[in-house]
Amino acid sequence: MARGLPSMASLARLCQKLNRLKPLEDSTMETSLRRCLSTLDLTLLGVGGMVGSGLYVLTGAVAKDVAGPAVLLSFGVAAVASLLAALCYAEFGARVPRTGSAYLFTYVSMGELWAFLIGWNVLLEYIIGGAAVARAWSGYLDSMFSHSVRNFTETHVGSWQVPLLGHYPDFLAAGIILLASAFVSCGARVSSWLNHTFSAISLLVILFIVILGFILAQPHNWSAEEGGFAPFGFSGVMAGTASCFYAFVGFDVIAASSEEAQNPRQSVPLAIAISLAIAAGAYILVSTVLTLMVPWHSLDPDSALADAFYRRGYRWAGFIVAAGSICAMNTVLLSLLFSLPRIVYAMAADGLFFQVFARVHPRTQVPVAGTLAFGLLTAFLALLLDLESLVQFLSLGTLLAYTFVATSIIVLRFQKSSPPSSPGPASPGPLTKQHSSFSDHLQLVGTTHTSLPEPGELQPALRPYLGFLDGYSPGAVVTWALGVMLASAITIGCVLVFGNSTLHLPHWGYILLLLLTSVVFLLSLLVLGAHQQQYREDLFQIPMVPLIPALSILLNICLMLKLSYLTWVRFSIWLLMVYFGYGIRHSKENQRELPGPNSTHYVVFPRGSLEETVQAVQPPSQAPAQDPGHME
Repeated sequence: MARGLPSMASLARLCQKLNRLKPLEDSTMETSLRRCLSTLDLTLLGVGGMVGSGLYVLTGAVAKDVAGPAVLLSFGVAAVASLLAALCYAEFGARVPRTGSAYLFTYVSMGELWAFLIGWNVLLEYIIGGAAVARAWSGYLDSMFSHSVRNFTETHVGSWQVPLLGHYPDFLAAGIILLASAFVSCGARVSSWLNHTFSAISLLVILFIVILGFILAQPHNWSAEEGGFAPFGFSGVMAGTASCFYAFVGFDVIAASSEEAQNPRQSVPLAIAISLAIAAGAYILVSTVLTLMVPWHSLDPDSALADAFYRRGYRWAGFIVAAGSICAMNTVLLSLLFSLPRIVYAMAADGLFFQVFARVHPRTQVPVAGTLAFGLLTAFLALLLDLESLVQFLSLGTLLAYTFVATSIIVLRFQKSSPPSSPGPASPGPLTKQHSSFSDHLQLVGTTHTSLPEPGELQPALRPYLGFLDGYSPGAVVTWALGVMLASAITIGCVLVFGNSTLHLPHWGYILLLLLTSVVFLLSLLVLGAHQQQYREDLFQIPMVPLIPALSILLNICLMLKLSYLTWVRFSIWLLMVYFGYGIRHSKENQRELPGPNSTHYVVFPRGSLEETVQAVQPPSQAPAQDPGHME
């Protein structure tokens, strides 16, 4: 046999391996999500998730009761605040194109318990948000027909006055959720086509509102005689920002859909940026024309846009606006119901939820069981509950998810990564280690010393000035600095929110405590910035790390502290019941056998890259088929 050619025995062994691998590949294809979404699909999913009921309900309510015409400034500040969180999602979505969004990002950087917390936060966000949008959709449609549906239900079915329950069963809201769930279960392409249709109509209606609104604009409505541009002052603008912030929470649907993106490295960051810009422009322009058309103090908070056209004598335009609002709410509902089963799918694949939800239909390649089951649950909530008392759950879940994703970005930057040219994730072998917390991640950084500094090590240029920090193990200083930064951010938030009301601090004590905590916060950022970060030229990365994620964390903490303590109590009890009742006993991480009695529990491979960590925490049968053109 010629030198260098394989023998017949080796060819036979190779054929045997390929035959053993073929069923696994077929199974993987049957249980993975399909990469079929383009940049346009993801962008319109994000636009649909953000430009919806908030545009037609939130704008008028904030303008009349909170900020006045300065509501456009509130939307601008809220858009900038949302951009901080969106950048974090964009980097993670491009780096780890797997379904799961904030849940997966937290899992691979902080461990299972925190990931479970965030996963259930996001689930509650989608469930309650979907039910709330469905009830708003029902109310808007019912108002177009003079509330005939509500009157018919109260007459023939009945009404009640029970805490936490609505005044009457909303069959219309439950029906639209079930119908939307049926369409979403048909596949990503069907959902995308429907979202394209409703989003196109919604954007055309918004363009119509802006053009006709500027034609009918009366600058006198911003004059001092009508109360001025900012009748509630700077505090009103900031209070409006807290409300307007939640108008931009829909961009995380893009990160949740990254596993189905055709080219996630490019399309996920681009789609998040474009959709956020479109949503911000729509909110600012619409709020501008709304307050210029009619005086802000005379707005109808329930249907401000349609009522504004009615009062200016354009009743036909009011019907167009009402039709646009219905389409916009449909896009929000589709986006929520599209993302919800994918979060459930990711959690079930890790054993933290019932395994039936980890199954993907072989034909539609979507998690049908999760779509239908949670569609039924959302429809039940929309049918019976008064969702106004549960909306704070939505706020808490969103802000916690943003906070953990921003923290995970900082962890990621100081974690050792494999070279971009690496062929793919390494296979688990005898040297495979596992970790479950971000401190373990950071302590592994830089164990292999080379001529170039590894992420987590002190930058060489700063060693003459900060040599005392170089004596600690790689990653230890970063871990402590990150912990101090989080603690100081929480302290700053408590001082700002409770300093005068609950803590009853004197003015000098308030200022002194705020200055001290701010100095500690800035010092921790300087210490983090003095260490080497991980840079990847082939991927989108957030600029100015750790400053931008830290500002996002601080803003989110301040907003979370404004929620009532009962919301935190109810939320904590709910999570503890589910995690310790089911998740901790069925977790695949806890069931994974260790190599030996003296082994260390980590979740990272020797090269320590985030992509390898994702491979470790996801079961092989649930790992999506990888395309070398789309994956690292």
